[in-house]
Amino acid sequence: MKPVVLAGGSGSRLWPKSRAALPKQFLSLTSEQTMLQDTISRLEGLSFEPPIFICNDAHRFLVAEQLRQLEQEHGGILLEPVGRNTAPAIALAALHAIKEGGDPVLLVLAADHLIKQPEAFHKAINHAEQLAEAGKLVTFGIVPDSPHTGYGYIRRGEQLDHAETGFAVSQFVEKPDAETAKTYVDNGDYFWNSGMFMFKASRFLEELEKFAPDMLSVCKTAIESESNDLDFVRIDAEIFAKCPEDSVDYAVMEKTKDATMVPLDAGWNDVGSWSSLWETSENKDAQGNVIVGDAMLHDVNNSYINSEQRLIGVVGLDDVVIVETKDAILVANKNKVQDIKSIVNKLKSEHRPEFEFHREVFRPWGSYDSIDNGERFQVKRITVNPGEKLSVQMHHHRAEHWIVVSGTAKVTNGEETFLVTENESTYIPIGIIHALENPGKVPLELIEVQSGSYLGEDDIVRFSDRYGRTEGK
Repeated sequence: MKPVVLAGGSGSRLWPKSRAALPKQFLSLTSEQTMLQDTISRLEGLSFEPPIFICNDAHRFLVAEQLRQLEQEHGGILLEPVGRNTAPAIALAALHAIKEGGDPVLLVLAADHLIKQPEAFHKAINHAEQLAEAGKLVTFGIVPDSPHTGYGYIRRGEQLDHAETGFAVSQFVEKPDAETAKTYVDNGDYFWNSGMFMFKASRFLEELEKFAPDMLSVCKTAIESESNDLDFVRIDAEIFAKCPEDSVDYAVMEKTKDATMVPLDAGWNDVGSWSSLWETSENKDAQGNVIVGDAMLHDVNNSYINSEQRLIGVVGLDDVVIVETKDAILVANKNKVQDIKSIVNKLKSEHRPEFEFHREVFRPWGSYDSIDNGERFQVKRITVNPGEKLSVQMHHHRAEHWIVVSGTAKVTNGEETFLVTENESTYIPIGIIHALENPGKVPLELIEVQSGSYLGEDDIVRFSDRYGRTEGK
């Protein structure tokens, strides 16, 4: 069995924590680990080959770093140059797996789901694997605990003779209204569509050839021209842009005669909104409130309060969501959190930085936090991980002062290379080629003061970069 983890998506309904540059799958929302890390960790105890991961180019170093923290090997981190929905993504993974040798059973998982009962999940996987080995295309149907209108549904058909917990799929149903959802749950034959699947790589490709040959043709051409870049597998953008866009449900599962369903009752949730985090939390107080971080409440009920940095005081409110980050605060009615996307869309249309970035921005070498700025100056706190190095670069419009707070910096400043240690500083003039490196075993922390006529991140001319980047810091 080879897991395929779909790690794309922006998670816009979980703004301001989840943003385009750091979406929910890379955040710690339901445990101390990130959701991507939880997705891999819950497979512990099963026998599986190193997983394939699919993400976009901007998130590649996040995936690699979070796997490194788990000491988890991978079978390829495939970089989608453009989003084309789940069917082409899975096709790329299947073709890549076969190209690497063999014909594995693929377990397709989303990187941003919550599953509270991994043992029950393992049992369902074992049942599904038997069906997949027999040539079936398996989807996991979640046993519903409420008439939810935010999920699609799967109607089960007849029980399969050779599978105790496997059923033929009778019908895939779109997200229903509240009244229809209630009839589904009362009926007992309807299950939530989890978006998780299992099938042999070759069987999925056979069915894709039958129902979406144009899609498969583009994906085959794209995989034939794939290239390796450090830990990553790059897919040709010009080729893949021609690929039809479709979900795996529409492209294959709704059309194949071999669609089967294994019921799953394992505390599943797709964590699609702040209300989902409130619903699934096991740490509610006596008034039904979930508090994450520093908050003081008086006469508050059934609310979700999440503080990243500052104290939040709340008085006399019910059913609210309040989320604070370093640069934004969200206040919403808990029953209206689906509409947060309208705020995100407005941020995007107005080109506000809060759409894409947090104040603290993560890079493959570490991170930087923009702690203050004004006309012609900006102050950042920079953290460089042990052994990492920023690109050799130059700026046309700004000079920089670096003050080391902890650790040791190896600095290239024009023709000179030297060490700067704690409580020491150095100055990088405008137009001078320079580089910053952490040669030590502990994180390097420094304060950077930029001054100049233009302080944008695109004022960087790169001369060399170990991470293969051409834009951004």
